[in-house]
Order: sequence, then structure tokens, then C-alpha cells
Amino acid sequence: MAKTTTFSCSACSATHTRWSGRCDACGEWNTIVQNAPLSAGPAKKSLGGKRGQSIVLSDLATEEAPPPRTLCGVDELDRVLGGGLVPASALLVGGDPGIGKSTLLLQAAARFAREGVKTIYVSGEEASAQVRMRARRLGLEDAPVQLAAETNLRDILTTLEAEKPGLAIIDSIQTMWADNVDSAPGSVSQVRAAAHELTTFAKRHGVSIIMVGHVTKDGQIAGPRVVEHMVDTVLYFEGERGHQFRILRAVKNRFGPADEIGVFEMTGKGLAQVTNPSALFLSERGTPSPGSAVFAGIEGTRPVLVELQALVAPSPHSQPRRTVVGWDSGRLAMILAVLEARCGIPFAGLDVYLNVAGGLKISEPAADLAVAAALLSAREDTALPVDTVVFGEISLSGALRPAPQTENRLKEAQKLGFTAAIAPAGGKTGTVAGLTLTRPSDLVGFVGETFGAG
Repeated sequence: MAKTTTFSCSACSATHTRWSGRCDACGEWNTIVQNAPLSAGPAKKSLGGKRGQSIVLSDLATEEAPPPRTLCGVDELDRVLGGGLVPASALLVGGDPGIGKSTLLLQAAARFAREGVKTIYVSGEEASAQVRMRARRLGLEDAPVQLAAETNLRDILTTLEAEKPGLAIIDSIQTMWADNVDSAPGSVSQVRAAAHELTTFAKRHGVSIIMVGHVTKDGQIAGPRVVEHMVDTVLYFEGERGHQFRILRAVKNRFGPADEIGVFEMTGKGLAQVTNPSALFLSERGTPSPGSAVFAGIEGTRPVLVELQALVAPSPHSQPRRTVVGWDSGRLAMILAVLEARCGIPFAGLDVYLNVAGGLKISEPAADLAVAAALLSAREDTALPVDTVVFGEISLSGALRPAPQTENRLKEAQKLGFTAAIAPAGGKTGTVAGLTLTRPSDLVGFVGETFGAG
């Protein structure tokens, strides 16, 4: 198929299918030029094309030094970044309004500035006086952070080029305005253009840039999806606004593992890092009660123990309710169907509520068995032993599939004082001193051994 020749106006960038002396879009004369294809070879030079330069190729065995990293001293943040901040990297941080994104980044800016990294904080949503008030409340007024309140992207880039910082924080990308894009700030084209300009500037000048992004009601970063593809790292700041726990989760990281988490606690003086999140998530767990099960999970590279809470009650409605907080509602429906089809335990006419304590969101299938244990415990009004952890994946046939990193889960449980664990048979399992391991082969056996029915 022959390639179509296109023309564009050098004044307004309007596209035309043929050359003419006057642009119909802007009315300028003699501004329409031909768009030469990038692959123009010697035979096409008469059309105005030119050949590019040859690029240098290397093989897979070529060794390169790992990128240098700068630690800020907050272990939870350094962990999520993959071991520290990489120069010339672009990061995108998203989260619900009021969850603490600006607080986290202001604390991070102060930490990096005190480590000798020249840091500029640009706020497009708040005045400089408001940011200073937050800094005083957090005890950061003496940090050598340079502050600006601006939304004009051209002025911001000019300032960054003149100041040559090591880190620049843009709060937020939705407030930035590029004067070369004819649309309002926050629109798709403005967000895309601003993210592209900032990412390109980071790569060209060796500046690390952290951009704050708003999220939609579905929890996704607002704007075009291409913004997440442009940047090197995408972080989500999660948690319930009425709860003190906050989770910083890496969903994309070109310089470290994805799905790594950092746990923080919101206090009166800002965010405090939590070095042992399992102990914090289980700190409010009291005497054994029906509907409670402790799940030994893996978030990124660290094991995390969290309490799953279930409530099963007769429903006054023709359609029983299924309410889930912190887990996949579709997976809950699957577990209920397997319990009824394979174990003969019906949940018809019963409302089912499931909650992950502490505001943590769980996505790994290894939580299936702990969810089933919590549901059966609530339905039978029988409390599980307080010193037992549960994990494992349930298949549609009722079989139990082993979870990865079983030994790490068991070690974390033993470290927190648990003496028993229930995990599927099979897979790699090491022995952990002081921990009794029960290994049912299927869901029917688990129900019979744990609740005396099957």
C-alpha cells in the first residue's frame, strides 16, 4: 500500500491532505509544508526527507553499572522505591483526596534536602503560606527545601533548568498548564503534555521529578493511561481516611520490585513509618471471637499478617447482601459457591460481610483459605484458635493449592508468637521451630478437621 503524503501548517499545526498557499484553519499564507516520512531513503530525498543517524547496538551480555541511589532515611519509602531514589527518574504518586499525599511528599522532600539533595517543591494547589503552615506543624520549617507556588509549566521548567535541583516535586500534575496546548488545566491533553514535558526534562537534565496525580472514584489515577506508561515508577497511597494506617504501594517500578509496600501511621505530627506492620495490624486483636481469622500474606518481598473479619447473619431481603472491604467481591462469591457445591454448606438467605482489618487491600489468591475459615467461623459461631494462622488457595474443585514463599509466611507468624498454622499440602515447606503445621489436602478435609464437619 502506498504511503499517504500529508501536509501541516507550521503556524497552527493543522493537518492538510494537499498543499495550498493559505491555511484554512488559521488563515496564514505560505505556512503549509510537507511532512516527510521518517524512513526517507536516498530515493526519497527529493521529497524533503533526510536520513537519521545510526544507533549503537549492544548484546545482552553487556554489563552496565547499576544506577546510583540516594537514601532519604525513611526505610519504608526507600523500600518502595527499590532501594532509594534514582537520578533522572520520573515518579507518579496517586491517592484519594486527603489521604496524606502532600504530607508524605513534604516529609520526603525535607529528608532528601537534609541528605544534601537540592530539593524544590512546586505547589499548584496551595499557596506558599499554606505549605509553610504544614511544614511548621510537621516540624520541618528548618529543612532546606525551596518552595514555589506556580502552575505555568513553561515558567516551572525554566526555573528548574536555572536552579539545577536534584529533586523536584510537582503537586499536582492536574493543575499544570502548558501554554502550547489549547485546553483547560486538568484536561486529558494538558495532563498528557505536562507529564511528557516533565518526564523528558528529568531524563535530559538528570533531575528526579515526583508528580502527584489525582485519582478517580474507581481509585485509578485520573487522566490518560499513557501518563503511567511515560513515568518510571507509579506509587499509590492507600488507606481509609478514618483509620490511622496508610499503605504506599508500588504498582510499577523500572528500578525495583513492583507490588512492594511501605506502611505508615498518621499521627499528629505527620506520617510515622511502621517497621513491623504485622504487629500493628494485629495490635487491636483481642480475645478469640467468631468470624476472625489471621492470614499470613506476602506483599512485595515482605510477609504481612493481617486479620480477616467476617459476619454472617440472616437476611430479611430476598437478595442477601454480599459486602466486601479490602478484598475482591468476585472472589468472595466464588468461595461461597465452592463451600456450597463441594462441602454442602449453604449461605442462601444469609447476609455476608467481609472486612480486612487495618485498611489493607489484599489481592493474592492465597487468602482464599483464610476467608473460608472466617466465613465458616462466623456461620458456625465458633472461634478459631487465637494462635493459628491460615493461608492457601482454593480451586473450583475444592482442592487446596500451596502458596508461594510458605516458609517466609511461617517465620513471620512464629516471630509474632503464633504456634499453629493451616496451609495446603504440597509445595516447598520448611520446618519452623515452635510452629505446628496442619496440611489438609482439600477443602472438605479442612472443614472436617477445623470445624468437625464435612
